[in-house]
Amino acid sequence: MSGDVPATVHAIYDEVLRRNPGETEFHQAVREVLESLAVVLDRHSEYTEMKTVERICEPERQVIFRVPWQDDRGEVWINRGFRVEFNSALGPYKGGLRFHPSVNLGIVKFLGFEQIFKNALTGMPIGGGKGGSDFDPKGRSDAEVMRFCQSFMTELYRHLGEYTDVPAGDIGVGAREIGYLFGQYKRITNRYESGVLTGKGLGWGGALVRTEATGYGAAFFAEAMMDVRGESFDGKRVVVSGSGNVAVYGIEKVHQLGGTAVACSDSSGYVVDDAGIDLDLLKQVKEVERGRISDYAERRGSASFVAGGSIWDVPCDVAIPSATQNELDGDAAAVLARNGCRYVVEGANMPATPTAVKALREAGVAFAPGKAANAGGVATSALEMQQNASRDRWTFEHSETRLAEIMRDIHTRCHETAEEYGSPGDLVLGANVAGFIQVAEAVHAHGLI
Repeated sequence: MSGDVPATVHAIYDEVLRRNPGETEFHQAVREVLESLAVVLDRHSEYTEMKTVERICEPERQVIFRVPWQDDRGEVWINRGFRVEFNSALGPYKGGLRFHPSVNLGIVKFLGFEQIFKNALTGMPIGGGKGGSDFDPKGRSDAEVMRFCQSFMTELYRHLGEYTDVPAGDIGVGAREIGYLFGQYKRITNRYESGVLTGKGLGWGGALVRTEATGYGAAFFAEAMMDVRGESFDGKRVVVSGSGNVAVYGIEKVHQLGGTAVACSDSSGYVVDDAGIDLDLLKQVKEVERGRISDYAERRGSASFVAGGSIWDVPCDVAIPSATQNELDGDAAAVLARNGCRYVVEGANMPATPTAVKALREAGVAFAPGKAANAGGVATSALEMQQNASRDRWTFEHSETRLAEIMRDIHTRCHETAEEYGSPGDLVLGANVAGFIQVAEAVHAHGLI
């Protein structure tokens, strides 16, 4: 932690390290927030007196459970499930479920901690939580995924409810998995409580724009960043890492707003397409065929595939890291800046390392943290909950308009908070401080609980 951070903040961070050993991603997320809070604690002594920061850094509840299931050959597998219900000061816990071999308690806690402030910034009445499992759905049959989801929900259901905890999807958890999870929840509880999960299929309680929301939201946020500088997407080259929902629909909205996405990636490498990514072909390869990004290059004459390597070597005006945490390091950030990149917008959760953020700031690159820029997914999940509660269904156009309004409001709030606290243009500080103060005030209002 930087030397200009007060001793009180250092002490809080040291205690987080002591209580949560080995959880490096969680430590990173906490540190990033704490480094922004010195100015807040200086103005609000009650936060120090009431140990408000310490209370928010400690999850309200952490659930770890065994998930036994059987594959198509009859072999039994044992995975581990997690749900961290971090903070409910603003509403029921809200945050996705991630199915990926990398999932562990530290990853889930990092994501849940970020979710507290992200959800607060949306202005919607939702708290922060996250969950998942080290199960890998890749290469598994539908029947195997179904059996895993049913076993997972058989334990998790007792902790859920539309007024308690409302999960959604994340990496490895799409509409298929949400369907299996909801079916098991309904079977066990004998209730059609559609508001207990979001990201549902459109035919049974899902909301239009939910699939597109995180990618669209990141593009709307980037547009707002440019707007305060008198610019727009027109004529700008954009690089988007990943090729899942966030990347695909981020690319779609970038194109609609006048930019040109020229590169995207998956775990095998990246493609460069100077003519602009062909969205229809990308969707066919990644969403219909579940293929690799190299398949796109083989069928697109203007594209070239680079195995491995760094997508951040591709010159661009705007970079939107949308794959996973810590994918953009300090060296890559320096390359982006040297090649003329002027905006970096986090489409994933914490994809830029602390050294990357530092390098971007020193180079004068405008940077948007994920807790603000990728809040579109959870914002639209809250809109889905709203529609479920009222037994209503909004049009695509109405839902997209609401999403655009929310993302622009988040940018305005972060921008104005940064100015109020003496750091104009620092959207990291703006997001952290604005989100923290909203949660802290609710925590105080509820008493010492």
